[in-house]
Amino acid sequence: MATGETQLYAKVFNKLRGRSVPSLLEPLLGMGFPAHTALKALAATGRKTVEEASDWLHSHCNDPSLNDPIPQEYALFLCPTGSLLEKLQEFWRESKRQCAKNRAHEVFPHITLCDFFTCEDQKVECLYEALKRAGDRVLGTFPAAVPLVLHSSISYLGFFVSDGPADIIREFAVMFASEASSLADCTVKPCTKQLHLTLAHKFYPHHQRTLEQLARAIPLGHSCQWTAALYSRDMRFVHYQTLRVLYQYNPQNVDELMLSPGDHVFVDPTQQEEASEGWVIGTSQWTGCRGFLPENYTERVSECDTWVKHRTYTFSLAADLSSRKDGEASGRRNGEPHPPPTSWSVCSLQSLQVTRPLDVKATAARKSILVVRHGERLDQIFGKSWLQQCSTLDGRYYRPDLNFPRSLPRRSCGIKDFENDPPLSSCGIFQSRMAGEALLDSGISVTCVFTSPALRCVQTAKHILEELKLEKKIKIRVEPGIFEWTKWEAGKNTLTLMTLEELKEANFNVSMDYRPAFPLASLLPAESYQDFVHRCAVSMGQIVSACPQDAGVTLIVGHGSALDSCTRPLLQLPPRDCADFAQLVRKVPSLGMCFCEENKEEGKWELVNPPVKTLTHGSNSGFNWRSWTQGS
Repeated sequence: MATGETQLYAKVFNKLRGRSVPSLLEPLLGMGFPAHTALKALAATGRKTVEEASDWLHSHCNDPSLNDPIPQEYALFLCPTGSLLEKLQEFWRESKRQCAKNRAHEVFPHITLCDFFTCEDQKVECLYEALKRAGDRVLGTFPAAVPLVLHSSISYLGFFVSDGPADIIREFAVMFASEASSLADCTVKPCTKQLHLTLAHKFYPHHQRTLEQLARAIPLGHSCQWTAALYSRDMRFVHYQTLRVLYQYNPQNVDELMLSPGDHVFVDPTQQEEASEGWVIGTSQWTGCRGFLPENYTERVSECDTWVKHRTYTFSLAADLSSRKDGEASGRRNGEPHPPPTSWSVCSLQSLQVTRPLDVKATAARKSILVVRHGERLDQIFGKSWLQQCSTLDGRYYRPDLNFPRSLPRRSCGIKDFENDPPLSSCGIFQSRMAGEALLDSGISVTCVFTSPALRCVQTAKHILEELKLEKKIKIRVEPGIFEWTKWEAGKNTLTLMTLEELKEANFNVSMDYRPAFPLASLLPAESYQDFVHRCAVSMGQIVSACPQDAGVTLIVGHGSALDSCTRPLLQLPPRDCADFAQLVRKVPSLGMCFCEENKEEGKWELVNPPVKTLTHGSNSGFNWRSWTQGS
């Protein structure tokens, strides 16, 4: 940090001596932390305890932005509590279950009082004083009940606050903005338009009636204690996706990120060109470090899960006056309870499914298509340098870990061609066999098989057919038209995929007579999203026509994207928004399935429950026995 900035923080610290701030700051300075980073830690943790700030500083010791003077963003919300909050949470859960996730699910139930604004770290305490002063001024006139009126439109559903009480609440917001400007030198824009509590936003139009019925079931007659809550967020990651870490991950390469369960990772969806399939580039909230991470170790959550609650002011005439005026220093992040986050990708897929149990006999009498994602691939587990880990200097393959397969197929240009066309891991082979075994037990009749030309897809189809006892009866038809979106193959000027001759020589029972909708040579690098969905739609048309049987199951083994791009044309649905598509696909697990069934009576296809259950398992990190003995 520059000398001038250090002197500035020193002046601020001396000015604040004798006030309440040094009670938290001084111990941190005594530990040897610079004033500017200590203030930054206090702001990032809600100025609650010295221990929290100290832990934050220790965990961010390698944060490249630690010394950057980047303030937090703050916002003031009016939040319901008690029985009303419980009913709103119930609405959140039911609306997500019945109508899939919408924009309102990103934040807890609230009325926005001011837009997000910035405040310098050394002046955050002044915001607390501004909240206290504004609350004290309107306490006597704050409405005992806040009347809410339901409002609905084609893309919005929520409660509007009636004019009289709304005027008082707006007055409170204006007072807070004025006090914050005076005390903390902040520019705060209070909400002066129609105050509202959003229930649903940006939902599908055909869900409007269901959402309205759920909203009308919310009882509004009960008294409710309202709380003004001051939250902060990291302004650098406002438009990023937020992932919560589920499993521990120890980096295999220097450019990978350490993952610890409970941490959050911020991911910019527009900056993922360098990441291979199944991986993303993100920044850890706990450490501030950035790197590659396996996305299946995480789940997507709401942005507000990373917000920090600083102080609250509760409008309750029954509460003790002194405690009310002092406000509540909450020790929780995201103090407003809200329903546990659910993977929206799963909800989006399930919302299209007919929720009736699978009738195998009925399925056998109908034409069906089962779209399956391939099994676990080697680079998904061992990173981008997986090939260097299993090849000798003279280009021979060896098995450094049991999750590497026993051998690799022979390729004309040698082992280097596997780098951009990775095979299944040993676990991926096992997953594929488990899926095939389950399909055999389900009693379905597979009559045709199509796969993407990617080796992992052909391998998955082969192992499924082996478990179905059909590996010699059904030939695998390789269809390049259902290959992955080539934009996600960034940096690969040419696709090094195995030819039909190479696959046949490697004992894959591939059809040499099938004429694909798109030859392998037609796959162009970095195609547009529109070209990709068009390619998949045309390919699906050919696949359906190539299997004219009135009954039986056509098996399609592709990529995570295939569960969307190969089913929506059948369902006569338009392509998803590109950003939504990318996020949805990233959540499809190995051997994830979608099952489409033709309804000839109604002249349409339906998405129904797959014939087998999902496959769920945990991670298993590498182990070095030498480090074990050295540590004893």
